[in-house]
Amino acid sequence: MGRSAVAALAAFLTLIGSGAQAQTWPASPIKLVVPFAPGGAADLMARILAEPLAKRLGQPIVIENKPGAGATIGADIVAKAAPDGYTLLWTTPGPQITNPFLMPKLPYDPFRDFTAVATVVTAVNVLVVTPSLPVKSVAELIAYAKANPGKINFSSSGIGASSHLSGELFKTMAGIDIVHVPYRGSGPALQDLLAGNIQMAIDTVSVQMPHVLAGTLRGLAVATLERNPNLPDLPPIADTLPGFDGSSINYINGPAGLPQPIVERLNREINAVLSDSEIAKRMEVAGFTPIIETPGALVKRIAEEQEKWKKVIALIK
Repeated sequence: MGRSAVAALAAFLTLIGSGAQAQTWPASPIKLVVPFAPGGAADLMARILAEPLAKRLGQPIVIENKPGAGATIGADIVAKAAPDGYTLLWTTPGPQITNPFLMPKLPYDPFRDFTAVATVVTAVNVLVVTPSLPVKSVAELIAYAKANPGKINFSSSGIGASSHLSGELFKTMAGIDIVHVPYRGSGPALQDLLAGNIQMAIDTVSVQMPHVLAGTLRGLAVATLERNPNLPDLPPIADTLPGFDGSSINYINGPAGLPQPIVERLNREINAVLSDSEIAKRMEVAGFTPIIETPGALVKRIAEEQEKWKKVIALIK
């Protein structure tokens, strides 16, 4: 048998094997790795999705929080997992979109080691400050920062997270000197913000708004180009800094080589969950907008986001 025939036979057998695997999948619990600490926005969204998705798939979905290193620890676990559909990654911009341009070396290949499965939501970030900071608007914050260079610390859920890059974009566009302090997730970052050790953050609505409503944080603006219907009293940062956009996507990846039938099944079931009006409302109230699209559309979106944030990172390096 010639080499071409052997290769064709091997490809055929792989296809047959993948098809058989997909027909019996899932036969056991599925692990969804969240590369952040419990209590943050990514963790919340993953849990909102996991329960109804598990019902549709007929198997439990177990959330595993693996924080650290700008979400690369959790991402690396999934990149090196077997491509059998039983280990998935809840992905924010860090692991695949921004870290390649922020970090000199990653333990995985961000472009080759993952399979795009489904977009889930876009996140609305909100700019908050501690009540002790004597500012009540974006313009006042900028003026205060210019008068007090290096005295404002802003937190993030990790290097490369949208909360980090949104803060850096704000710093660059406003022409101010503020200090980035990274944490292992939005939860720990919030604790220091509430304690007054950090003075500012641009993080997701689900994390910040309960404390804004309680008066323990002061909301100044949203990080989208337009006002958010759930936060009608907060103007966009773009009203003061034209063009400012700190929104970001959350999506699900699998390891490279995930069989196409499993990808299609996951995408179909995730989109069905996002189409449920009650689930969508829970996400929207928390400051997220559900996105229903194909794996191919997600691949295109990732490429567009990489180009967007690559430009931002080039400004701060």
